Amino acid sequence: QVQLVESGGGSVQPGGSLRLSCLASGFIFSTSHMSWARQVPGEELEWVSGISVSGTTYYADAVKGRFTISRDNNKNTLFLQMNSVKPEDTAVYYCLIGRTVRGPRGRGTQVNVSS
Repeated sequence: QVQLVESGGGSVQPGGSLRLSCLASGFIFSTSHMSWARQVPGEELEWVSGISVSGTTYYADAVKGRFTISRDNNKNTLFLQMNSVKPEDTAVYYCLIGRTVRGPRGRGTQVNVSS
């Protein structure tokens, strides 16, 4: 079955960096558009970034210029490089299949940004 396993979250100070990973299995990763989304308790899931099959990348305005999405089709892995993080980036980050937040997603990885 479809499995998406996120990792790499943790605590980081404002201005720091984190690299999230998502190991995918149970579907053809290389032919799937993939996305990252995040959620703060009590709020809706927020789309953060996406990457097409051809490698075209898309970003929400809130993270543009700071986050970089990438993929390794040989390793069925999706990445999110988070630089210059801000306290408002604190959330659970999810890896999803597809272009929207409605796709299948993993259990998430927690990111905490605070001094």
